[in-house]
Amino acid sequence: MPLPEPLERMTFDVATLMAEHPPLIHHPNKRVVFEIACGKGRECSGEIGYTQWPAFPLPEHVKPAVGLEALESRCGIMDYEPVEDLPGVVEWHVNFADQMLFFAYGSGLFAQDEMQCAEHPALGALVEALRADGHRAVTETADGPTPVLVTGVERRVKVKTNMNAKKGRPRGLYGNEFAVASPEAVERATKRIDPPTITNIIAMAAPTYRNGRYERSMIERILVTAYTGFAAAVAESERLAPGAPVAIHTGYWGCGAFGGNRVLMSLLQLLAAGMAEVTCLVFHTANAEDAPLVEAMRIITEELSSSESPSAGDLIDRIDAMAFEWGRSEGT
Repeated sequence: MPLPEPLERMTFDVATLMAEHPPLIHHPNKRVVFEIACGKGRECSGEIGYTQWPAFPLPEHVKPAVGLEALESRCGIMDYEPVEDLPGVVEWHVNFADQMLFFAYGSGLFAQDEMQCAEHPALGALVEALRADGHRAVTETADGPTPVLVTGVERRVKVKTNMNAKKGRPRGLYGNEFAVASPEAVERATKRIDPPTITNIIAMAAPTYRNGRYERSMIERILVTAYTGFAAAVAESERLAPGAPVAIHTGYWGCGAFGGNRVLMSLLQLLAAGMAEVTCLVFHTANAEDAPLVEAMRIITEELSSSESPSAGDLIDRIDAMAFEWGRSEGT
């Protein structure tokens, strides 16, 4: 069955985008990062592509273990280091998005979404241009997910978020710590990338914090969101580089401030990667805690692969029967 076409497709000249719709940087520490990235004599360039996608119907039948064959686990946060041994690979990085695309990019917050926007400053200009032209810059609606893909955006700086008291960041810079750090500490932590590297981004929103057991409808929505984002990336990769392998970088999506269950969110992304026929799923475990990912792998191997090709509905029923509970918000 052919996949749906995007709801919107646009391209932008980055120099024009930055001049006509400059990012609105409200917090002084974000302005420090922006100045290093795009200050005088450091103009942004190139062309970026924007697509917004409708929710894709899940495949009729699923082979649960396929995603495990694509998995590569990496300790630490997304480092934008390329996948080895895949010549010509098209790589994508998941943006752990808010419902409103790049919603807090100019604020003092520095969670995964905002960090990615700070290191890729054209993303702020993109969302300002979309809003100015009356486009709905959202990654989901009441009717379902609408993931956004952005291709060809420059990564112009790298910001260290690890703890380093000697460099003025005794509690690191991640999350809310960024806003209370000194501008000098932020400047020391920010390194310009020259020449910039190029990133393709999948912005998809996880459900916000809840309590108790996951409802079946929520499990299905999460799986549809991840499958749509991953399958759209595979489709765009084929359009940009026919026949090229596809790698997607992700992690514990929706498991920080939103309090998602790490085992469940890992499990559903692994299943989505298999459904979308992703060549390589690079899973970054952030703080080196890979036990939830390992448990998700065990569930697929021992509990979901008993039948070779269950229906998507049956698979969701079996996951629902496992009675996954919401975790706790990390309050980042």
